[in-house]
Amino acid sequence: MRLINTNQKILIVGLGLLGGSYAKALTKKGFHVSAITRSEKSINYAMNKGWIEKGSAFVDPNLISEADIVIFCLYPTTFIEWIKTNQQLFKSGAVLTDVTGVKGAVVDTIQEMLRPDVEFISAHPMAGREVSGVENSDDRIFHNANYIVTPTGRNTPEAIELCRDLGVILGFARISTLAPEDHDEIIAFVSQLTHCIAVSLMTCQRTEHLEDYTGDSFRDLTRIARLNDEMWSELFLLNKEPLLKQMRLFEDELARMRGLLESGDREGLREMMRYSTERRALFDKTL
Repeated sequence: MRLINTNQKILIVGLGLLGGSYAKALTKKGFHVSAITRSEKSINYAMNKGWIEKGSAFVDPNLISEADIVIFCLYPTTFIEWIKTNQQLFKSGAVLTDVTGVKGAVVDTIQEMLRPDVEFISAHPMAGREVSGVENSDDRIFHNANYIVTPTGRNTPEAIELCRDLGVILGFARISTLAPEDHDEIIAFVSQLTHCIAVSLMTCQRTEHLEDYTGDSFRDLTRIARLNDEMWSELFLLNKEPLLKQMRLFEDELARMRGLLESGDREGLREMMRYSTERRALFDKTL
């Protein structure tokens, strides 16, 4: 039995790309959605689109106290500060969740400070675009995407199942569960390292008018080099040790390929390429 129903009121805190996409998807499913964000323009945009019923550009006690589920779409440090300042406004029994890209620096801190009659179950939607802002929201980014629930021993089975249900309702193709520390190890590799590589590719070669000479392979590989520097620098630093570990692994493998190239070992290069091709094919099968 699904633990979320359309009689429940959902509040989204932080109405950017992900917050707007959540609002759009949930409203389509018949939920009562409201939002709090700093920009009056963003509230007006979402209201005009019909994605939210109510909204506020300030911390509105009424919107907070009536919400059964609160979804936080904030940067990690902003999220923590928001909870410190405003948690007294939550309805007793409210369930909180989030979209933050790192968990070790967030989950324990919030669960330790949170009132005992309110529960926080963390999640990470592995979806996004290379643009930001509510005006770029699109609930289709959830389709064929992954959604990771990151419970701890403080979470109840009911809250975990509710969070998984939310992923189903939003339209995610695959829903998995990881401990926060395991999540951060994986995300350091599949997300943060890939952004490091894309940025480094764009900054290591200073040839002018490079855009006039590139093909699809370079454009595809550097698609994610267009990023929000404020958000990603915060995520990198909050997950510094796992990310450094993955960077070292990548550097070792690149050094191995360089050694094969320097020694003229064609069969060694082909072996690496064959393994890469076989492994990449597994990703295609899941789409």
